[in-house]
Amino acid sequence: MPKKQKRSKLTSPEIIDLPMGQVITSADQLNFSIEDISDMPLPTDVLMVRPLHFSVDYVINPHMADQVGKVDKIEAHNEWGLVRSLFEQIGMNMHIIEDQEGLPDMVFCANQSLPYIDESGKRHVFMSIMHADERKNEVPYIEQWYRQHGYEIYFFDENEISDFEGCGDAIWHTGKRMLWGGYGYRSSLDAYDTISEQFDIPVLALELTDESFYHLDTCLCVLDNNTALIYPEAFTDEGLKMIDMMFDTVIRASKYEAEELFACNASCPDGRNVIIQQGCTDVNKNLRDNGFSVHEVSTYEFLKSGGSVFCMKMLLW
Repeated sequence: MPKKQKRSKLTSPEIIDLPMGQVITSADQLNFSIEDISDMPLPTDVLMVRPLHFSVDYVINPHMADQVGKVDKIEAHNEWGLVRSLFEQIGMNMHIIEDQEGLPDMVFCANQSLPYIDESGKRHVFMSIMHADERKNEVPYIEQWYRQHGYEIYFFDENEISDFEGCGDAIWHTGKRMLWGGYGYRSSLDAYDTISEQFDIPVLALELTDESFYHLDTCLCVLDNNTALIYPEAFTDEGLKMIDMMFDTVIRASKYEAEELFACNASCPDGRNVIIQQGCTDVNKNLRDNGFSVHEVSTYEFLKSGGSVFCMKMLLW
């Protein structure tokens, strides 16, 4: 299917057509600015999965090593409840799915899908192909919720795409129809060709280079239209160039706060309020200095499995 040419920007007396459906992997391919991208509504809703069966039963990322069987389930449920209450306090509408026995990582519901709202207000979603066999059975339960709520559902051709882990790697630029796409550990670069063509949007693809930062949401948090929080060592030089070109302000987290406290796995759904793991002292000062309201919460039990606030929810419309 040929990619459509869409949207234009007036520069001097001529109009330059910008191909929106494209995957960009280097800074020299960036032939537009963020102002050229059409607006998309901010999310209004949050989906979370109750962690009744959450535990560390296996090792599929470096953070899980030596943590098998060490989750305090009562404390995990308390932490989850506090994350939920913070999203409610900043005005988000909540939806809750019950988790399933035998799927201890289902609570990390950023991973099983990529939702989208088009310009007419119709809601769409790509379902994930989970990288680890241990997590593949999570997807049908999340898919069922989308079916019940009227989303148009898309699937990848598994003969062509080996893996794609939803909003763990695919992160919307706040308020814009543009996607940041991580690849290298849990998601295939080829998946973004399918997404960009189906949704007619640009995808800025970032190669991940450190296995401790196996998802894009562990090293990039898009805070608002102009501001991002990153752990720079998780990216290639080319990726850092693209990030610096598209954001006016880039806050850089230290290795300790990024790797041990998952600072970049924060969530800022409204461009103002940042929900983040407690103890990220330097990052939180920078956030406040840049005008954000910081809401600290303990997610220590979930850090044992390699996830924090962003991993524990899905933003929706």
